[in-house]
Amino acid sequence: MSEQLSHTATSFHKKKFSVILLLDNITGEANIGSLFRLADAFGIEKIIFSGTRPNLNSNRLKRTARNTHNIVDFEFVENPLQLIQTLKKQNYRSLSLEITSNSSPIWNFTASSSDKIILVAGNERHGVSSEVLEMCDLSYHIEMFGENSSMNVAQSVGIAFYEITKSLNKFHKK
Repeated sequence: MSEQLSHTATSFHKKKFSVILLLDNITGEANIGSLFRLADAFGIEKIIFSGTRPNLNSNRLKRTARNTHNIVDFEFVENPLQLIQTLKKQNYRSLSLEITSNSSPIWNFTASSSDKIILVAGNERHGVSSEVLEMCDLSYHIEMFGENSSMNVAQSVGIAFYEITKSLNKFHKK
């Protein structure tokens, strides 16, 4: 019979992946808290907010983040386009998480050992802005099988983090 392990009894090994999550005007405090928690769980380098500054004093954000907002590196930028240009010069690939006319299912994502990734997630209602979308090298979407064509931003980022880190992790297991 199995027994549930406490957080301190797991055998997980800490890793950091060269993945930056760029949030294009994400405003929901519960979503932001969840995104901090996901960034910690998947060993993401940092979260960068653009558009609306997050309210880090929000009780809802704090409850959802479960203290990860205090340990995940983050910053705010005024101009996400300039940030993407700067990071591309540092050899980051920019990927949008958005359904577009040429997006691919996220399970098709493949990485090389030197890949550094910017994952862009968009506003809860309007998605990734067209200006930011144009700056991205590739677009990926979550394959959906029901009636709805979208899902909560935190859930979709969690799925994308899983696929991206699974691909990158092949090179970290040496």
